[in-house]
Amino acid sequence: MFATRFAPSPTGHLHRGHAFSALTAFDAAQAAEGRFVLRIEDIDATRSRPEFEASILEDLAWLGLAWERPVRRQSEHLADYHRAIDVLRDKGLVYRCFRTRKELDIGRAPHEPAKPFVGSPLPADEEAARLERGEAFAWRLSLDAARRALGGFDRLGFVEEGAGPDGETGCIQARPETAGDIVLARKDVGVAYHLAVVLDDGLQGITHVIRGQDLFEAAHIQRLLQALLDLPTPTYRHHRLLVGPDGKRYAKRDRAQTLRELRAAGVTPEQLRAEMGLAGG
Repeated sequence: MFATRFAPSPTGHLHRGHAFSALTAFDAAQAAEGRFVLRIEDIDATRSRPEFEASILEDLAWLGLAWERPVRRQSEHLADYHRAIDVLRDKGLVYRCFRTRKELDIGRAPHEPAKPFVGSPLPADEEAARLERGEAFAWRLSLDAARRALGGFDRLGFVEEGAGPDGETGCIQARPETAGDIVLARKDVGVAYHLAVVLDDGLQGITHVIRGQDLFEAAHIQRLLQALLDLPTPTYRHHRLLVGPDGKRYAKRDRAQTLRELRAAGVTPEQLRAEMGLAGG
């Protein structure tokens, strides 16, 4: 059965961009007579707030969305992610990384974008000494080890029903090397975004990942994780990004007008749909 999801992080209130993505996914599920899943991605314990989650549920209900229950909250399933790390560790696909963000940025000019990091495990004696001192570490995926395990990345691909930022569509050759040795388990909570989302999509039977074009590049490394964890590969459908009058996409960090504010101003869901160019639900 067709199944898609909307997976917000409760680190702020929803805005127009969130509404567009949620409605796009919900409408697709309705058209296919399939499942619409709401997932709360709250592994960032320092920024997630219960009041933001409550606000998300209120906003989605106001938009007219209905979703399966119970809602999966990532913070309640950390053991699932830890087991996945154990699987990858037993296969020799991850390594401990003690580097700090500051150390990774050394030598990079302020205006220069961060480059994908590729590293390797520390010598056994040095790693043992750092563990003995109680130093915190993250688990990183080793692209070199993954490449050896799969015999290369040539057979990795995914289907794009929408379009990437440069018009990419159809059968896409995955390029996980563009992400480098990503962190799969952060030092603080023992899991990071890419691992959690891939595992959740597999566990929840998600067949279609419908999300904004800003996440198109994430599909490449997520396709690799699906292969390494023996998880099914969903079909991807990346949609256009909603932008404001200034031409910039709506974002929490830019204090985009929230759905709560729109509701208070008397805007209706029907008016919002029309504004975003979406047909009535």
